[in-house]
Amino acid sequence: MEELTFDEARVLGVLIEKGMTTPGQYPMTVNAIVAGCNQKNNREPVVELDEQRVTAALDGLREKRLVVEAYLEGTRTLKYRHRAQETLELGGAERALIAELLLRGAQTVGQLRERASRMRSIASRDEAEAALQGLAQHETPLVRALPPSPGSRAPRYAQLLAAEPATAEAPVASQGDGDGLAARVERLEAEVERLRAHLAYVSSELGLTEPTAEAADREAGGG
Repeated sequence: MEELTFDEARVLGVLIEKGMTTPGQYPMTVNAIVAGCNQKNNREPVVELDEQRVTAALDGLREKRLVVEAYLEGTRTLKYRHRAQETLELGGAERALIAELLLRGAQTVGQLRERASRMRSIASRDEAEAALQGLAQHETPLVRALPPSPGSRAPRYAQLLAAEPATAEAPVASQGDGDGLAARVERLEAEVERLRAHLAYVSSELGLTEPTAEAADREAGGG
C-alpha cells in the first residue's frame, strides 16, 4: 500500500481512536476530526491542522481505501469512518495499537499496552507483544522493532504506514535547532564557570593553590 502522509496518518489514527473510545460520536464530521487531530493530550507531536488539510487527508485516505463517507439516517451532514479493520485486516487490539502508534509515534511495549488500553482492554504485556508480532508479520508488515532509546533497555515499536520510523530513531533537525544548540552550549558554559568558582572557593578555604588550566592540561597529558 502507498505510504501515508503525516496528515493522513494523524487523521486515520483519530478515526480509529474515536471509533473505539466514543462510538456514540462516530462516524465523524470534518470539524470533529480537526478537533481530534489538534488535541493537546495523547498526541505527539501536537499540531494545528486546519479544515483544508484534514479534507485533503481524507481524500487521500479514501483513495487508499482506508476511509469512506458515511451519511447517517435523519441527517444531511457528511461524516467519515475508517476501514482499517477491513483493508488492513486488523483485530481489536491491533487497531488500538496501530492508532496509538499513528498518534504518538514509536513506543515501548509497556507504554503501548497502557496507552492503547483506553481504546481496548489489553490484559497483559504478553497480549500486547503477541498483537505487535502479528502486525510485524503481516503480508505487508505494519510495525517494526526499533532499538531502545538512549538510557533505556526496552525496545520500541514504530508503525510502517507512514514515514515516522526514521524520525523516531534520528529526528530531523528543524530550522530552529541551531538556536536550541546555542542555548544548550551557553548553559553548559555557565555551569562550567559556576563549578570553577566553587573549586576556587574550596581551594581557598583549604589553603590550596588552584592549578592553572595549563598545568591541568600538562597533568592530563602525562607531562
